[in-house]
Amino acid sequence: MLDARIRPLIDPPLNAMGRWIARWGVSADAVTITGFLFGMAAAVAIATGHVHAALWLFLAGRLADGLDGAVARATVKTDRGGYLDIVLDFILYGTIPLAFAILDPTRNALPAAVLLLSFFANGTTFLAYAIMAERKGLETSAQGAKSLYYVSGLAEGFETVIALAAFCIWPQHFPVIAYAYATLCFLSAFGRILIACRTLK
Repeated sequence: MLDARIRPLIDPPLNAMGRWIARWGVSADAVTITGFLFGMAAAVAIATGHVHAALWLFLAGRLADGLDGAVARATVKTDRGGYLDIVLDFILYGTIPLAFAILDPTRNALPAAVLLLSFFANGTTFLAYAIMAERKGLETSAQGAKSLYYVSGLAEGFETVIALAAFCIWPQHFPVIAYAYATLCFLSAFGRILIACRTLK
């Protein structure tokens, strides 16, 4: 929902940092993997009870996730890079709720399961539309330069980062935040289905 609006604000500093990183010979894929490893370290920290420390690991990983595209734009964009970016993002986004379920199964397991189902629904509508859009030659730069086309929704990357960070800031409220964000994801998935049915005739 907010990705397209914040891109003009965050892209200039990210692109400047990306050019600086590229001058050191660091590849975009290396930045992507580094960000993923930070995120997985955050998940381990959550599962072992170090939730507030996990916040900083998670945010460091998300910074790297923003920088990998900037490095690619400063060097060369590849299909492999775009593939790694989206796949590792989806794995990480599923791992964080799982970590909270491991931390406190009694309180968090059911809301984590509902949230993961909503991620599954949202992610499926996201990726399925991208495949169909590719077949039709559809392109957009509304969310920045991306490796694939997708229709915007209520729950996108920025909102997901905010929700997952909120879990780390207020872990005692994980169930409430999880149910609230799951509702947003389900609504986003439903909206994408309606748009796809209208445009993919």
